[in-house]
Amino acid sequence: MRYTSLDDFVAKGGAALAKGPVALVLAEDAVEVSSTVRHNLKAGFAQVLLLTDPEVPLEPDLEPKVHRIDYDALADQAMVTAVNRLIEAAPGLWFYCCYNAEYLFHPFCETRNIREMLAFHTEERRDAVLSYVVDLYADDLNTFPNAVSLERAHLDRSGYYALGRPDPANQNHPKERQLDFFGGLRWRFEEHVPLARRKIDRIALFRAKPGLAIRPDFTFTDEEYNTYSCPWHHNITTAVASFRTAKALKTNAGSKFAIQTFRWHNSTPFAWHSQQLMDLGLMEPGQWF
Repeated sequence: MRYTSLDDFVAKGGAALAKGPVALVLAEDAVEVSSTVRHNLKAGFAQVLLLTDPEVPLEPDLEPKVHRIDYDALADQAMVTAVNRLIEAAPGLWFYCCYNAEYLFHPFCETRNIREMLAFHTEERRDAVLSYVVDLYADDLNTFPNAVSLERAHLDRSGYYALGRPDPANQNHPKERQLDFFGGLRWRFEEHVPLARRKIDRIALFRAKPGLAIRPDFTFTDEEYNTYSCPWHHNITTAVASFRTAKALKTNAGSKFAIQTFRWHNSTPFAWHSQQLMDLGLMEPGQWF
């Protein structure tokens, strides 16, 4: 189905919001749009929404499997606006939000689908899942000038760290069970990344409810949604393997010519497997075995 706007989808496509989980893909350009959509369908999402320019191509076999919504993906706060509109339209539904050339991994995703994971997470009385955005990049920027290659994807195997998240209401103590996570290309090339965009944590999976809203830094107005675990034990976390930062660094004029390669001594090929991400400490199975 195709819709002329997000409001048109909400008005006419209500059946797509009857059962979740729902994946929202905001495609900022034409890079790996089809592979992103295909990855989400394979993960087990009940519905996939594609918000993008009407001229962005999608492989023909995917057209009947997605709800395509004409949308200005490059507008200021495009993701925030879309997510908050959908929260308002579908309270109670689980959503996942990502950009094109981003791929969600959850623990044991090779044998268990996203519906099973969220069912377990819900039983643990959790309404949001912390995700780490793990930067992917092509190993050869001469061959792949936009830094995107599924077959030659690499990631950093170290260089990740966390800091306590400051609490404006209590200068002497950080927010409870909240951390700001850093690493990957945004850490190694921080001189090209604005301070507000250097974090790699994102609440990518969440359950909508009345009054909830997402903020520009991918945190929510309900502070419990922003925690990495409940008070009594560790919970599941997920990883979003993403070419978005690499693509931006090789597209933006200020960094395009300053970066000749993303490879360094801690680069390793990406295995496209959840076990690698768990072994590197980039994903937590919690109590789910």
